[in-house]
Amino acid sequence: MATFTAASIQSAFLNISIDLGISIQKASYLTSLVIAVLGGAPLIWRPLAHVYGRRPIFLISLICSLVGNIGCASSHSYATMAFCRALTAFFIAPAIAIGSGVVTEIFFKKDRGLYMGIWATMVTLGVPIAPFIFGFVALRVGYRWIYYVLAIVNGVQFILYFLFGRESRYVPGSTATRTSNAGFVGTYLNFRRIDPTPLTPLDFVRPLFMVLRPCVMIPAAAYSMVFLWGSIMISIEIPQLYPEAFGFNTQQVGLQNISLIIGTVLGEQIGGRMSDAWMRWGAKESKPRRPEHRLWLSYIGFALTLLGVAVFLAQLDKSIKAEKWDVTPLVGAAIASAGNQIVTTVMITYAVDCYRVESASIGVFMTFVRQIWGFIGPFWFPQMIEELGLTKSIGVPFAMIVGVSVLPTILVQSLGSRWRK
Repeated sequence: MATFTAASIQSAFLNISIDLGISIQKASYLTSLVIAVLGGAPLIWRPLAHVYGRRPIFLISLICSLVGNIGCASSHSYATMAFCRALTAFFIAPAIAIGSGVVTEIFFKKDRGLYMGIWATMVTLGVPIAPFIFGFVALRVGYRWIYYVLAIVNGVQFILYFLFGRESRYVPGSTATRTSNAGFVGTYLNFRRIDPTPLTPLDFVRPLFMVLRPCVMIPAAAYSMVFLWGSIMISIEIPQLYPEAFGFNTQQVGLQNISLIIGTVLGEQIGGRMSDAWMRWGAKESKPRRPEHRLWLSYIGFALTLLGVAVFLAQLDKSIKAEKWDVTPLVGAAIASAGNQIVTTVMITYAVDCYRVESASIGVFMTFVRQIWGFIGPFWFPQMIEELGLTKSIGVPFAMIVGVSVLPTILVQSLGSRWRK
């Protein structure tokens, strides 16, 4: 749930630009700032969670995010709200920073694709669900209640996690992680350092060294490119184009995101549960499948993303020229979202399969690459569409996804086992 909240805060501004008297373009730039903060902040949270444990970091994250959301609701200027939103993004980032590490610590390898997919789905779903829900809120009770609702959610999360959430990180020999006979006080009220390893400045940038490992860097780049086009581009362009073309209000714009939600949920069935079955099928206990075997499913995701983006742009162009809304662009958005989710789960799970011990660092690195690349997109999407038009813009995602995602994936599938050695 915290992961969903982390993804949600980056898109709520697109529903309240009218109330604040700012343009959709300016709101998109602020969304990009929040995306960037969500990409950089995990570098700080990962080493802290490694030394002091996941649980205290999550609790600090939730209570500070609650305060930040109340600050957003109480802001009366664009600058103040921008500051509060960036601060909230910083404190909610641990959900993205160490999510992959928590999944690896809790679940066995045979179920890793399924549960890694659930975590990745929460990250992806936050983008379309936020405007879907808060479009109603902004229109009917005012945009400030967007932040009050998020603050309430943070409060409920804090209470539930405080009462029922256990520490998932285990350090051999550390008494701080032994909770079998500790009772309620020892399990839930014991906050102390669990790893005696000294914390150094290098620990805060260590995940960035994953760039030297092709089995992490290539999946990160491939995933980030697909996420840019299959999720961010569509979720940014819907609130930019639909109000101007069809006169939609925030509630009507939010409803368009149903397509992204449906596509993401359907895509996860292939990327998560089916990828685990795919890895087990035909494997022997004496000779399990190589991690590269999972990458075969990513090509389904690449194809669906390309098809969906092409349908979305072409059909939206046709609808705008006819000055009449129709559902066909949203069909393309759903297809692209399904492809994006397949690629998301497959690539993250593959990288973790290659380097299980460093799963938290992998999650931080892949989040960093995705968020920074996503931060750049909204600055040049409008210029691309203005210069080329919607239909002619189809060639841009096609070239970028094939060049950065498809071809490098073929390479890592062929040479991945050699690179790991």
